[in-house]
Amino acid sequence: MLWTFVPVAVLLSLTPGPGMALVVRNAAFGGTGAAARTTVGSSIGVGFWAVLSALGVSALIAASELAFVALKVAGVVVLVWFGVQALRGGDGASAGSGPARRDFASGLLTALANPKLAVFFLALFPQFIPDGAPVLPYALAMAGILVAADFVCYISLGAAVARASRSLANSRLARRVEQLTGAVLLALAGRLAYEAR
Repeated sequence: MLWTFVPVAVLLSLTPGPGMALVVRNAAFGGTGAAARTTVGSSIGVGFWAVLSALGVSALIAASELAFVALKVAGVVVLVWFGVQALRGGDGASAGSGPARRDFASGLLTALANPKLAVFFLALFPQFIPDGAPVLPYALAMAGILVAADFVCYISLGAAVARASRSLANSRLARRVEQLTGAVLLALAGRLAYEAR
């Protein structure tokens, strides 16, 4: 039954979202290393929610209106922060002091501040657990598959963007890419702000 979850995990990883937008931006302006650090941060955040879902903790978050709203507000703030930085053409994820920490933190914070992951995993995992099978081992295995698929997809995307961006460095097109990424992040923040559980 776990093998049937693999294509689902890959499709989920390929679905555009805040994490993917940040990987693209950081890869374009910081290269493969920045994309890898962002991906590691994002994968840890996704893994955190997936494991909490496997343990049933996210059921409490899904049931608590206050916890959900608090996480949603945090998610909106994080997305708006990164979106505005991109639109303003700030120092970027890889410039200035502590670039490695900043790349990693951007991926981690974006994933951790996404309450929809908790609710989504809680609804998704039970569909792939056979009747009578031990729930926790299956759910943890699916969490691992999901994190692995996310990691491979984002690393591959980041490497492709970094290669392409070498020819765009300091060009007008590079600035347009950053502005587009900022607009996407702000749009995702708006969508998250108006989404219900």
